[in-house]
Formats: sequence, C-alpha cells, structure tokens
Amino acid sequence: MTSTRPDPTLQTLLNNHPNLSYEGDRGLVMDGTSLTDLATQHDTPCWVISADTLRRRARALQDAFRARDLPVHCHFAVKAQDHQACLTVLAQCGFGADVVSGGELRRALAAGIRARDIVFSGIGKTDKELELAIRHQIGQINVESVEELHRLDALARKMQQRARIAFRVNPDIDAQTHSKITTGRAEDKFGIAHDAIPALYRKTMTDMPGVELVGLAVHLGSQMVTEGPFRKGYERIAALVRTLRENGMSVTDIDCGGGLGIPYRDEQAPPPSMLADVIADTLGDLGVRLHVEPGRWLAAPSGVLLGRVIDVKEAARRFVIIDAGMNDLVRPAMYDSWHGILPLRTPEDTTGGDVVDVVGPICESSDIFARQRHLPPLKKGDLIALLDAGAYGTVMSSTYNSRPLAAQVMIDGQRQALIRRRQTLDELLAQETIPDWLTTP
Repeated sequence: MTSTRPDPTLQTLLNNHPNLSYEGDRGLVMDGTSLTDLATQHDTPCWVISADTLRRRARALQDAFRARDLPVHCHFAVKAQDHQACLTVLAQCGFGADVVSGGELRRALAAGIRARDIVFSGIGKTDKELELAIRHQIGQINVESVEELHRLDALARKMQQRARIAFRVNPDIDAQTHSKITTGRAEDKFGIAHDAIPALYRKTMTDMPGVELVGLAVHLGSQMVTEGPFRKGYERIAALVRTLRENGMSVTDIDCGGGLGIPYRDEQAPPPSMLADVIADTLGDLGVRLHVEPGRWLAAPSGVLLGRVIDVKEAARRFVIIDAGMNDLVRPAMYDSWHGILPLRTPEDTTGGDVVDVVGPICESSDIFARQRHLPPLKKGDLIALLDAGAYGTVMSSTYNSRPLAAQVMIDGQRQALIRRRQTLDELLAQETIPDWLTTP
C-alpha cells in the first residue's frame, strides 16, 4: 500500500466519485442519502450500495457499445457482488449473469435472471454443478479443460441433454495487473492453451454428442487499466477464429470476459468506450454473437463501507483504529489494494491534515486499510467511508475473530432498505454443534 506518489486530495476523490458530495450539516451524501443517517440507524460497520449508481454505470456500459453499433450481450460477474437485490437491479437493466459456482447460478436464477442469459465459468465445476447447469439449460458453459469437457459430455449424454459450451482460451498474455488477479498467462490455472484449441475443437464437434460447441471465451484478468492487453488478447482470439473457420469449423459466439478497471487511487482508468472500441476493432467483423462480463466496473463505485473510529493511538505512528476490519473488507490485506477514505462529517479543509495509519481491530498485522494517509483530524466516534467497496467487499467478508457479518443497506433515490441485517453472535454460535461424546459424563 505504500507509494511514492502523493495521495489524491479529498476534493480529487470527490471529483472521481460524482455520486458523493458534502452537504453542510448532512455531511457526506451518496446519491442524495446522508451516510451519517444510515450509520446512525444501522450502526457500523455497515455496507451501503446505491441502486442508482449501479443503474447509471450499467447504462453507460451499454451505451458505449451502442455508440459503436455493436450488439453485445452483457453478463454481470456475480462474484463481484452477489446480493439478489443488486442482481435484480442489473437484470432489470437487461443484464444476464456470469457465474462461477452452483451457488451463484442458484442466486442468479432466484433474482429472476433467465437461464438462457447465464454463462458458467470457472475451473473447478463439480459434477453436481454441471448437472445443475445442464438441467436448467443455461445459455453457455465455458469449458476450462479437456478433463472437464469429457465429464460434461458424459453427464449430458447420461441426462439425455445437450449442453451449450464454449472453450475458454488461455492466450498466454499478461494482463499487466496484480499477479493475484491475472488469469490469462500460460502459468495461470485458467483455460485451455490457445495452440491446443484447433485439434480439440474438431474432436469435440465430431466425437462428443453431449455438447453443442458454439465458440470461444477468454478472460485476461481483473482491474485492467490499459488498452494493450485487451487488444493483444482479442487479436489472438480473432486469429484463432479465422483458423478454425479456414478448417471448416463453425464459430458463432465469443465471450470477451471482463476485467475493465476503475480509478481506486489515481489510475488513469479507461472508460467503457475503450473496451467497446477494442472489441469492435478486433472482433467486430467476425459476424459472431459477442458477450462481455463486467463486474468491478459496475459494482465497485456503487458501494461504500462505513466505519466508526474506536480510538486514535499515539505511538511510533498515529493509528486511527476503526470498527471495520479485514474480515469485512479483505482487499487491502490480500492485494495491497488502495481504497479512498472520506470522513462523513463535512471537513473544514479538503486538502488533508493528519498523517495516519487507518487500521482495523483484527488480531493480524495485515489488518490495515491505509498507511501514512493524509486525512482531516479524526477522533473517537467519528465516522468514515471506505470508497469503491461495492465489488469484492461483502462477497469476500468473513466472521474471522468471531465478528458477525455486517449489515448491508441499499439506497435508491429517496428510498432505502436493509437488504442484509447484521448477523448476531447468537446466530453465529447457533451454526455450531458439540459432539455427544464431549457432553456425556
């Protein structure tokens, strides 16, 4: 998390988040709703996600492809934010779902997303998960390996069904993002090597009656903020499509994956028009059905995590200790990720004041949200918002240190709703049982 670059000022953070503003005594407001009021009503830590922001970003992405006259089927990456309320908002915007587990598939269906609009990716699909996908006749299963292909073909034939599939290609391209979220290099666990595709494609079309092979899929990584890897990856897919067709094989669908990044700190993150331009330039003339799988770009700026200052500790550094921890938002501990932090009260000076480390209460040295961050003076009881927490926040939270899961609130214009109530410690303990032999005298 340390960097030689200066932190963006609070005003810069506000400029980069048009859904946030300070309104006098109301303090920090998100899409018209006072976050202080929400923290007071629902306590902290507390997740807040804006349906309005989610909708606006969904439409902005769709508009970018319309501007290029490029019909694209959008499937939201459920792993980024899996709450059914969020999935429902996106389904109403015309989005399908990209799922990576049987649980996510069930969530998408429960949220009203049609089975034919669901794509199932992921390297570790179990037989039960594949059977679930086959039974519901979902739109597409992205096959990640030869071994999975054989299992899927056998299961579909046994069920007297035919599964619609695409091969996920590993193009051996570095996404130029964090190593832990890069997925398209040869050494990564995902996909089938691009040079193995032609022979496997032919064998599948001739020898595997349980599957209907429609095309190719690719996903290079997450939080990608430069055009180059996208262009290089899609050019490799386009070349592969032409090779397959030259050898008499049909390709009707290309799943372009996701990965479009956002400016958490001061990254020069591209707009969705960049992605639309690259896809149009590289794949637009192939006459295929195109799919994209955005996740972070839609959800992250739509959500914040609210926390309250427990104490300010004066030591070798000044530590601002908050009641949210790495069990709530694990990204900084896992990826060294940077999240903007704003006080909920209107600051007198938006250029920053104290230099502090913002840390959580978890008994781990990695439970740190910010190192040497310039922030307005904070004291016990003050409220803060961790920004861009709408993706990979709630979905990755845990009950580590016996900390119950935090509440989650959705706002939508003048409306608000508690969409996940705070878990109680009694509920957490109720999930456990003690073997009889430990309780018998």
